[in-house]
Amino acid sequence: MSTHPKDENAPENVAPEEQAPEAAESTAGEQNEAGVSEEDVLVRLARENEELKERALRLAADMENLRRRTQRDVADARAFGITNFARDMLTVTDNLQRALQAVSQEARDQAGPALKALVEGVEMTERAMLAALERHGVRRIDPEGDKFDPHFHQAMFEVENPDVPAGTVVQVVQAGYMIGERVLRPAMVGVSKGGPKGQDAAAEAPAQEDTPAEENNAEGPAN
Repeated sequence: MSTHPKDENAPENVAPEEQAPEAAESTAGEQNEAGVSEEDVLVRLARENEELKERALRLAADMENLRRRTQRDVADARAFGITNFARDMLTVTDNLQRALQAVSQEARDQAGPALKALVEGVEMTERAMLAALERHGVRRIDPEGDKFDPHFHQAMFEVENPDVPAGTVVQVVQAGYMIGERVLRPAMVGVSKGGPKGQDAAAEAPAQEDTPAEENNAEGPAN
């Protein structure tokens, strides 16, 4: 037994279960005194939740755009990474073509075995060069007979020719090349002039087709 006298003014021990409600009531009382209600707290939390959700969606959209841009850059690098090298190789291909054009058909027919073997070797080398370029997406364009397109052709001169529509490629001075969907080198061409326009030529064709029918109708009453 304790020998100390009991302090009548000391508070009695209170159980924890009894202290918890008192603390909650005290906190709620402090919030009410500060002018912040539970509804205000819920509204603020909902607003913060919407802001975080919008930020997360914006971040996800940015990451998706970055992924697509990276894929496009990688695809372009694969397709067009050899552009400069391919453009340099076109000079070699042009020289091979000039070497073949320097030997006329008559000279080939009268050539000895050594010259024929040389010509065949140059032709095989040119074919191998073109095949190697095609494997890497580079292809030749030969626009002779096509309508002149400034995106793919470079006009070097005009040729007076009334038999073909104006603006038609009638001669290819130097072949053009494409790499993928891009122009690696435009074709150097000669363009016709003096002939009917493309639309005029198309309009004249039906008129010429209708001429025999008109002649038959004209001969009908005479019979």
